Amino acid sequence: MSSVRIAGLYIAFAIVATIANLGAQRMWLGLYSLDYAIPTAILVGTLVGLVIKYVLDKYFIFQDFRDGLENHSRQFSLYALAGVATTAIFWGFEYTFHLIWQTQQMRELGAVIGLAIGYAIKYRLDQRFVFNTEPERRSKVAT
Repeated sequence: MSSVRIAGLYIAFAIVATIANLGAQRMWLGLYSLDYAIPTAILVGTLVGLVIKYVLDKYFIFQDFRDGLENHSRQFSLYALAGVATTAIFWGFEYTFHLIWQTQQMRELGAVIGLAIGYAIKYRLDQRFVFNTEPERRSKVAT
C-alpha cells in the first residue's frame, strides 16, 4: 500500500475515532453531571476511541491479520502503552482548553488538536513497537 493511501486511511480512521470519542463523551455527560463529570467523560471517550482505532489500525493500516486472544491481548496492551504519552498530550490540550474557556466547543477544539498531535506521534510508535512483525505477518497470511 502506498504511503499516501496509508496516510489518507490513517487520517480517516483518526477522524472516525475522534468522532466516536467525542460522541461517547457527550453521551456520558448527558447521563452523568455530578463531580468529575468532565474527567470521567474524557476517560470514557478515550477508551471508546482506543478500541475503535486499534481495530482499524491493526487490519487496515498495518494489515496485521494475526488473531487469537493471546495475540490481541499482547498487541492491544502494547498499543495502549504506546498511547499513554500521546493520550497525555490529548488530555492536556482538551482539559486546558476546558479550564481556559469553559465551553463545550473550546474543550472539543482542544481535544481535536491534542488528538491530531497524538495520532501523528502514535503512528510512528505503533509502526515500530506494536505492529513491527512484517516477516512473521507474511508467513501467517501465506499459510
